[in-house]
Amino acid sequence: MAGTWFISDLHLDPGRPAVTRAFSEFLDAHRHADALYILGDFFEAWIGDDDDAPLGQQVASWLADFSAAGPALYLMVGNRDFLLGEDFARRAGATLLPDPSVIDLYGHRVLLMHGDSLCTGDTDYLQFRAMARSPAWQAEVLARPLAERRALAAQLRSMSSESNSNKAEDIMDVTPREVEAALREHGVDCLIHGHTHRPDHHRHANGERWVLGDWHDSALLLKASSGSTLSFEKLNIAK
Repeated sequence: MAGTWFISDLHLDPGRPAVTRAFSEFLDAHRHADALYILGDFFEAWIGDDDDAPLGQQVASWLADFSAAGPALYLMVGNRDFLLGEDFARRAGATLLPDPSVIDLYGHRVLLMHGDSLCTGDTDYLQFRAMARSPAWQAEVLARPLAERRALAAQLRSMSSESNSNKAEDIMDVTPREVEAALREHGVDCLIHGHTHRPDHHRHANGERWVLGDWHDSALLLKASSGSTLSFEKLNIAK
């Protein structure tokens, strides 16, 4: 199936085998695609490219087979897998994209983001994001033993879950003026992002915004065809 696909927020984790299986089946079904963009939170947690856990190694192998079949493959980190780096991308046959990135989508310039930086109402999270994206902080974490990093990842997930349960729903969504500012800054009229788990197509004063869905019982995937026509396609995830 030709075309270019955009997905995010799979949150791959050993405790969610149905999602991992669905992703493997998706790759097998789309080996004739032009490209696949994975826009962050690919993994539920990522403790470094030197992680020897079976899931990461298996997924890297699947991605390498997929990209070897012909499609271009691109990865962007999210708020869960911000330590994912060039070594994993190399093993997967993928290109690691900065957040934000502007791409040429069949002759149409499109802005890609994970989406968390647009949630400016969540000031506590933005403070954590600034720390977690700091090269010095990342280097300090990556220097720790794997077991210690696994414990830290579990602690951060627990803290995030507890914090989010006490936040108003609108705080965890994007700020519309930040979307419009990003569109202006990059000179585009189309933005694709994930993060919020609220898949939808939005119109803004200066462009449009496509929000990717998370992978749970189902997922909404975004497909672009030649002519840059965008449309959602639903993927059901069998338990």
